[in-house]
Amino acid sequence: MRVVHCFGAGLVGSFVARKLAECGFTVSVYDMKPKNSMFEVYTNITVHIGDIFDYDLEAFDNEAIFVNMLPGEVGHKLTSRLARVDGRQIVDLSFSEKTPDTIKEDRIGIGTKVIWDVGIAPGLSNMLLSEAYGKMGRLKTAEIRVGGNPAVKKGGWNYMAPFSPRDVIAEYTRPARVVRNGMMVTLPALTEKHSIEVEGRGTMEAFLTDGLRSVMSSIPAEEMSEYTVRWPGHIERFVRERESNSLDIERLIGEWRFDSETPEFTWMEVSATDHAGNRMTWVVNDSGGEDGSSMARTTGLVTVGCIRAWIEDPGMLEPGIHAPEKLPRKVVNSIIEMMRENGVVIIGPVVN
Repeated sequence: MRVVHCFGAGLVGSFVARKLAECGFTVSVYDMKPKNSMFEVYTNITVHIGDIFDYDLEAFDNEAIFVNMLPGEVGHKLTSRLARVDGRQIVDLSFSEKTPDTIKEDRIGIGTKVIWDVGIAPGLSNMLLSEAYGKMGRLKTAEIRVGGNPAVKKGGWNYMAPFSPRDVIAEYTRPARVVRNGMMVTLPALTEKHSIEVEGRGTMEAFLTDGLRSVMSSIPAEEMSEYTVRWPGHIERFVRERESNSLDIERLIGEWRFDSETPEFTWMEVSATDHAGNRMTWVVNDSGGEDGSSMARTTGLVTVGCIRAWIEDPGMLEPGIHAPEKLPRKVVNSIIEMMRENGVVIIGPVVN
């Protein structure tokens, strides 16, 4: 059975490692401070504690699959190091501002394959927009609205971070790249704020963030945007504190700390229209479960689905660096079906 090396054991990383073990794979987990109690019942998981860059990354067995779930810039550094060796299969979920497609060709090993951004958004959102483009051709509009939030407004920020709070803050601060009139433009993050109705939750707010990434160039559209979804008042408070110079990042990290005892949910809507007025819309909704938080599940199941498909078909991708919208339709369909089997609600057109 193939060995899977999982780098990073946070909320999402630990979920992915456990799911892979349940699939029967031999899993090695690497983290500075892993919560070992999460893995105690799995005889096929080995936990390695320490800085991954203290290991000889070039000496790892290339028959394994490498899964990078470290956050931000350190994640980009790891993928860049892993990809230097010939013949590797690498799954990148780091969501670094520096994306793997920026790695120079002469820094990638011969025959090495990387697939990146394999979460819910980016990730599943890319796959669904690719399906819409395949069915309808050049799109008039493409919109993604997505967020992980407490199930009800809880006071204060009305928010807790389902992944690295620093990565959330980075989303709020870096400019949002979007498509307008067929051209990529840059707009201030947190702008174009508007109210939306989320079924079963009520009125929430959506605002621009820099989440489109690869689909801006791979999927032709006149207008394309990604909006983050939060409870009303959350982003207004962030902007107010930022403008008054009272925003304390270290304080935010504490105040946004994820509380596993607080009910929460992840919701995403992906919609696309063509120039004839035809529309395709998907809605993804999850409230978490005993196996993990909703963001861990919706993100991690996409990652696990990609790994399983790649192990079953090592030739699924050509050598090089690939965005998720390049995955075969049968793989996307298998990922959606696996998510549904695990209780994630996905409503929308069949992907085929």
